[in-house]
Amino acid sequence: MNQIKYLLCAFALLSNLAWGAKDFKVLSFHDIVQEMSITTEPDDVSADNLINYFSWLKANGYIVISIQDVINANNGGKPLPDKAIVLTFDDGYKSFYTYVLPLLKAFNYPATLAIVGSWLEVPENGTVFYAGKQVPRSKFLSLKELKEIASSGLVEIASHTYDLHHGVLGNAQGNDMPALTTFEYNQSTHQYETEEHYLNRIKSDLIKNNAWIKRHTGMTPRIIVWPYGRYNSVGQQIAKSLGMDIAITLDDGENVELQAVDSIRRIYLINNPKIDDFVANLREHPPELERVMHVDLDYVYDKDPVQQEKNLGSLIERVLASGVTTVYLQAFSDDDASGVAKSLYFKNSYMPVKADIFGRASWQLKTRAGVKVFAWMPLLAFDPGPKKLRDLDIVKSSDGSKGIGYLRLSPFSERSRQFIKGIYTDLGRYANFEGILIHDDATLSDKEDASLPALQYYAKNWGLPPNIGAITQNPTDNEKWYKAKTEMLTQFSIEVREAAQQYRKPISLARNYYAEVALNPSSEEWFAQSIPNGLQNYNWVALMAMPYMEKAKNPSQWLNNLIDVTQVYPKANQKLIYELQAKDWRTDKPIPTAELSSWMRNMRIKGVHNFGYYPDDQFTNSPNMEILKRELSAKAALQ
Repeated sequence: MNQIKYLLCAFALLSNLAWGAKDFKVLSFHDIVQEMSITTEPDDVSADNLINYFSWLKANGYIVISIQDVINANNGGKPLPDKAIVLTFDDGYKSFYTYVLPLLKAFNYPATLAIVGSWLEVPENGTVFYAGKQVPRSKFLSLKELKEIASSGLVEIASHTYDLHHGVLGNAQGNDMPALTTFEYNQSTHQYETEEHYLNRIKSDLIKNNAWIKRHTGMTPRIIVWPYGRYNSVGQQIAKSLGMDIAITLDDGENVELQAVDSIRRIYLINNPKIDDFVANLREHPPELERVMHVDLDYVYDKDPVQQEKNLGSLIERVLASGVTTVYLQAFSDDDASGVAKSLYFKNSYMPVKADIFGRASWQLKTRAGVKVFAWMPLLAFDPGPKKLRDLDIVKSSDGSKGIGYLRLSPFSERSRQFIKGIYTDLGRYANFEGILIHDDATLSDKEDASLPALQYYAKNWGLPPNIGAITQNPTDNEKWYKAKTEMLTQFSIEVREAAQQYRKPISLARNYYAEVALNPSSEEWFAQSIPNGLQNYNWVALMAMPYMEKAKNPSQWLNNLIDVTQVYPKANQKLIYELQAKDWRTDKPIPTAELSSWMRNMRIKGVHNFGYYPDDQFTNSPNMEILKRELSAKAALQ
């Protein structure tokens, strides 16, 4: 379980935003030890360092506040001070009583302490199953010490769940995943637990811990601190129904006065930082760069499960060698290279399952290669087969043509929308990942959508004629139409992310855009895509910077022009990712690695640091990773 505790939390270490007058930051501490040794955990902090941290905060004008101060400010009370800090301590270690409480009293600092009831319920001479092993019960607070802490007037006791701070079996391949956000897999029945069982398991646990804390401290907790920082929308809803409106996570980013308090972010302190490193955590940092490998899971899949595991192992080794920060991992099968999903790589109730391996691959990449994984999925291009298609509505062209070539379900049809959102709900339910990449099928041409539900939608919601010919003949109506379609696709992609977040939160959202939309903004009329719209609404805009696909006569010159045109957009340097092509699909041959590498180097020289490539072929070492990683790796530096 150490993998869950440290590798998973490593994606949410630091907040990289500057202080503002009404900002506050939350520090996440765990065990405090007399001195570090080979047996201490990565998130342990030495007692001497804790004293140094508190002393530095006091000497440099930082004000330690309580969660109640945040609530008061949100309710119109006393505004938060500049440089506000909240202190949190997780798990209920004995060291909180031994080291932390005396310091809090000496500095008059408030704090929040998150308790796992099942650990403290163990008799004093027993052992606690903790981080995958049995440890002495004496590692944790006694009930007497807990009561004294709760009565101190400085410490608020929060719930850290009763018995969800561990892993459960998350798939048939044997991966342990966080209990609170995982539908448990039963190896005997070869089934995942039902939604009813899952919801009852979570609610029963939170109820039990609330009652336990009330029994031993006299107070029912109003704060939930999510184990490993993992949570989801249904968990938030359950917690709120039990009176825990305040939730503390390990999400990245700043906390701002008046924000919702159901997802408070924290700085996760690991490796016992020296005072200089501790201070650096509190100050502004430049945005971290994003380096992406875009991977076909079709390459990993094999009918032979032994060979499939070997394929996954070699992919992990390749990702490690590459130095990328993120993998865009295919979650649907595309055997015929049509771009249309006919089956999926995760359990769901809507489409055939080719193999339930996306969750396994994502978890292994995250915990063994240390990368973020985005589920690469279509927005509209789903073909569940003729029987189900009869009950759905597809995108149609006004002239009967195939439009962009993809079979797509209509985003203007309520039954099609619900079908797609159901797929994404199951993606969040049965797989563990950090983001979603929306496929390049999320587009509508200047002749689409001419299906009956779409025409009815235009008339009812946009006040347009229920006829594309009539719309396009009127310049005002035409502009209103294509801009509204752009917004429709954007908002629907946000809706499917929200569907997935019912069981997996938070999820970052990226979307593939065609280069033509960037080079010629008027082409929004033909694509229903807009780069400014994407930069405003998504975490990342993944621009297909593929010169051979665009038939560029001079690929390098074309890329330079693309960079110059797009970097003028607000937030482009922080949110725009250039996806380079590693294959020339016209000739079906790979782009020479030296050429691909030169494109990346040129981007870095021009100050562009967010880029990646597609496709990757691990079996032919294409591109040659030994060469490419010199430019691709997040650790690479200009010579």
